[in-house]
Amino acid sequence: MAASEDPIPARAAREATDWLILLQDAPEDRELLRRFRDWLRRSPVNASAWEQTRRTVAAIDGGAPALAALWQPALTRLRSGARQAEAGRSSARPAGRLGRRQALGLAALGGLAAAACLSAVLYAPRLAIELQADQATGTAETKALRLADGSRVTLAPESALRIAYGGSDRRVELLRGTAFFEVAPDPERPFRVASEAVEVTVLGTGFEVRQDRDGTAVAVAHGSVRLDDAEVSPPLAETLRAGETARVLPGGGIERGRLPAGQVAAWRRYRLIAQDQPLGELVDRLRPYFPGAIIVTGGGLAGRPVTGVYDLADPRAALRGIARAQNAVVRELTPWILVVSAS
Repeated sequence: MAASEDPIPARAAREATDWLILLQDAPEDRELLRRFRDWLRRSPVNASAWEQTRRTVAAIDGGAPALAALWQPALTRLRSGARQAEAGRSSARPAGRLGRRQALGLAALGGLAAAACLSAVLYAPRLAIELQADQATGTAETKALRLADGSRVTLAPESALRIAYGGSDRRVELLRGTAFFEVAPDPERPFRVASEAVEVTVLGTGFEVRQDRDGTAVAVAHGSVRLDDAEVSPPLAETLRAGETARVLPGGGIERGRLPAGQVAAWRRYRLIAQDQPLGELVDRLRPYFPGAIIVTGGGLAGRPVTGVYDLADPRAALRGIARAQNAVVRELTPWILVVSAS
């Protein structure tokens, strides 16, 4: 990572990650501890890199034991190879630096554990949803569908849809993620999209529905839709027209807004467009395009506003751009774990 993007030099950040793995592997090795303390005292930069790495690991440590039975045997083999490489190279290598082969082995070790953790935390809920779905997408995958009545649906990455057409109505359920709908007009058979407790009803229009932890968001590109939620008190019944947006909150509240029709579902063109949106919300929308975990740390960073246009085809570059907008930095803990923190 370029030094201009991270106030902690890349070498110190890499060394901190190396030390973390070595110390976890041999916590009672006195010689290793002595070398680590020497490295830590050598420079305030090293101390800062270590503290940031320690905080990051604390943020993700809760899921580490998951699926250990699957990855522990391979982890043991990798550690054994790493120790042999360390024994053969320690006399010829400056203290605190890892040989290339060992670094690759440790990167694989960390990646294996991270993959197991991510599988347990992320995939189990997804599997339950995908068993119910008629159509679903994976990381960075979009899918264009043509339904039986001629309506068209585009699914964003990591989204799932269930289709239930009947004789008198057309109903689909967004189980996860985001979808854009171009509905074929049919006044006799309303088209309904369910997302949690919210139901969107149309006759003929183009609109986006997005389900996330903050509720269900709807944006209309053309035509009009009606939003209903009978589970709140008083019941929700709202009409949205072209260029209007609404987010139905889990408790039943509603946030209204406006958006140029050309920006509705910009993800179909691999664009993430933000105007004074919280950094954390943008990271949430970027996560389906990255095959791993993105962690935001530090105070109120997630709530800071960001404005810009970012390329979803390159999620790493997009994340760095989002971070730079608030003078934040991105660190790569492993190829599968990116950490955003205040500078």
